Amino acid sequence: MKGEEFAAKLKKSRSTAHKLLFDEYYNYVAAIAANRLGLAGSREDIEECISDIFAKVFFSLEKEPVSGDLKGFISTVAKRTGIDRFRSLSRKTGRTLSLDDETFSGVSSDDDLEADNDKRELQRIVADCIESLGEPDSTIVIQKFYYDKSSHQIAELLSMKPSAVRMRVKRAADKLRAALAERGIKEGQL
Repeated sequence: MKGEEFAAKLKKSRSTAHKLLFDEYYNYVAAIAANRLGLAGSREDIEECISDIFAKVFFSLEKEPVSGDLKGFISTVAKRTGIDRFRSLSRKTGRTLSLDDETFSGVSSDDDLEADNDKRELQRIVADCIESLGEPDSTIVIQKFYYDKSSHQIAELLSMKPSAVRMRVKRAADKLRAALAERGIKEGQL
């Protein structure tokens, strides 16, 4: 969608313009949010981040219209908001537990803590490796393997041909395997 097109629709109906923008860019924004938050964020965290991104986009476009394609603008807002949310989540996870805290009752032993730590570290490494693939490969991998989207759905999201998506999935998966192997992670550990 072009900025001019959005501005014209906004003049006619604010809610219609927002809905059209949301419908067109939801999958794209969701992929960026999931990529930025990595596996550290829950689905709820990712959904909140998506809502924040669209709120910022709507407010920004209403204050100052953007000319040309909106994809670049939305991408920038999404990446920055995702990074901010990731930092916020990281700060929250660094808090200490109180004996009165409900989460403390779920901690049963040092073995569980060590296993959880190992799992989080593995998730962080996988997320870093996926991010290192760059765009659009990281988005394609997340959409394919995390959201279980088809090549046609991903192609539509990224304005590509399904055959190009399939080829990129294969190449990205090979690169990801190699990057994980460099860090000593085998497929069986995932």
